[in-house]
Amino acid sequence: MHLFDQIQTPTLLINEKQAWENIKWMVEKAARSGIRLRPHFKTHQSAEIAGWFREQGIQQCTVSSISMAAYFARHGWQDITIAFPVNLREMQSLNHLGKTIKTTGLLVECLEIVESLEASLESPAEIWIKVDCGNHRTGILWNDGDGLRNVAQAVRSCKKLHLRGLLSHFGDSYHAIGRSAITTLYQESLNRLQQARNTLLIAGFEAIEVSVGDTPSCSLVDDLGIVDEMRSGNFVFYDTMQLAIGSCTAEQISVALACPIVALHPERNEVVIYGGAIHLSKESHPYENQPSVFGLPALPTKTGWGAPLTGGYIRSLSQEHGVVRLAPEHLSSLKIGDLLMILPAHSCLALQAMRTLKTLDGRIIDTMLSESDS
Repeated sequence: MHLFDQIQTPTLLINEKQAWENIKWMVEKAARSGIRLRPHFKTHQSAEIAGWFREQGIQQCTVSSISMAAYFARHGWQDITIAFPVNLREMQSLNHLGKTIKTTGLLVECLEIVESLEASLESPAEIWIKVDCGNHRTGILWNDGDGLRNVAQAVRSCKKLHLRGLLSHFGDSYHAIGRSAITTLYQESLNRLQQARNTLLIAGFEAIEVSVGDTPSCSLVDDLGIVDEMRSGNFVFYDTMQLAIGSCTAEQISVALACPIVALHPERNEVVIYGGAIHLSKESHPYENQPSVFGLPALPTKTGWGAPLTGGYIRSLSQEHGVVRLAPEHLSSLKIGDLLMILPAHSCLALQAMRTLKTLDGRIIDTMLSESDS
């Protein structure tokens, strides 16, 4: 029986071959650029997929929480950076982690965190100062010389902390469209990060590394410049948000949510799928002439799924329902009970919602989320 004949409810599928190719491509790009790739594992949250990186020579990773770090530590990863502000309420868990892995990387952006780590941390840690290069999420502003020097000096005075360098996430790239715009934004942000680095070098701090991490820049910028490390992660799956801004092709999107069609409304050129916000999240993005889409539909094929259907998009999601707008010629070929393949707007959140992946040959790939269910 074909895999698609067995699917009864929304199922997140992965094209293993394409995901592997995506990983291989980024590993090779980092190697050509002389940059250390520390991929962000929050996209897949899977020990098995992490192993695909290891098979291609990657020995270090990025995560977004202490619990995620603990999961990958249990699966043999010994060099882990937690790219999220330190949560002081988890100090006990952080101390346990520090005793189980060789290198723990932590982010700081204020003296209070540095002081708390020095007082409570039981194992040494590599410290990255988080720099805000214009995205205004977290971090010390790139031109706040006093702030940078004060935090760096505080880290340098701590016995348990080693200042590794400056880390930033150029999140503005997700609002740019096309290689030229993303490259321009990247260069501006990198110049700001270089200014911050120079501030510390002039102040006498040595061997200050630079770490960057957004998938659009790491995918599209040819010359990544004075970067020691890149931490992108979404590239293993990609998604329609990345497609919309030009970071990937449709063929590079390696995950799709298989959704049963439960209603047809040809009078308004729409179908209703069993697949809603609890499966895809509420993430949306502009696409072509539409101000907000929640993913793109494709048809199943013998080898997975085809290209996004021209003129098709998910216009709305409620808890279980998805309303999909389709061109009449595509809608006329469908019937209730058929599957529609939905390329997610944000693959990281789709995985978070679905918890497991199924390969095109029907094998389950577990994640830290499914492990917590058992």
